Amino acid sequence: MRHVSETAPVIEIRDLHKAYGALEVLKGVSMTAPRGHVISLIGSSGSGKSTLLRCANLLEDSQQGEIVFEGEPVKWKGSGQNRHPSDRNQITRIRTNLSMVFQQFNLWSHMTILQNVMEAPVTVMKRDPADVEAKARDYLAKVGIGDKCDVWPAQLSGGQQQRAAIARALCMEPRALLFDEPTSALDPELEQEVIRVIKALANEGRTMLIVTHDMSLARDVSDHVVFLHQGKIEEEGAPDALFGSPKSTRLQQFLSAVSA
Repeated sequence: MRHVSETAPVIEIRDLHKAYGALEVLKGVSMTAPRGHVISLIGSSGSGKSTLLRCANLLEDSQQGEIVFEGEPVKWKGSGQNRHPSDRNQITRIRTNLSMVFQQFNLWSHMTILQNVMEAPVTVMKRDPADVEAKARDYLAKVGIGDKCDVWPAQLSGGQQQRAAIARALCMEPRALLFDEPTSALDPELEQEVIRVIKALANEGRTMLIVTHDMSLARDVSDHVVFLHQGKIEEEGAPDALFGSPKSTRLQQFLSAVSA
């Protein structure tokens, strides 16, 4: 059985580069997500935030740099555009321990909400269905939709669907939750439902990486905020410092634009 370092950061990224053909999206990004910390990634559209999250979860291949999960470096084969993770078991283990919550919910339309939440733990992780069902019901109650177990995704509002997606991520019992713009597809009143759940998870001390356009969410829940600009980290630090007295001109311009 693999030894897990309880002191190592859940995720560590070192000098990561990612390009799509000639378009360089990440240009040497390094960041750390310590256990129990909330890291928010902010920046303009196209700055590389979502790409960084997808690379961390091995949904995208990067061309250079290291990704380390709980002290264990990802194993690679090839180089440059031909670099890919080499250990299929390692990929599965890392992905199931870094549960992703997407912008567009990605719920299975032909499954009830309960079935959606149970699907991966039962089919991918081979857990006991009765145990998983009990936990799935608990997590759905935790996000405030315990009464929606037997309905279809199409019968829920966007905010309820996103909360179901969060319950699905929690049911994997991951080492960290990765949120990719979890509220940007929602109307403002539905957005608040999801933000309340994310804040409650932060208060529990869960490790989270959050890509967000919502500066008040980043300010309220984060231990550390990273501002990406054109594929590089332009500035990072504690939320009070970053939002209260930004040092870089680009961050000052970004914050004034999003608050206008």
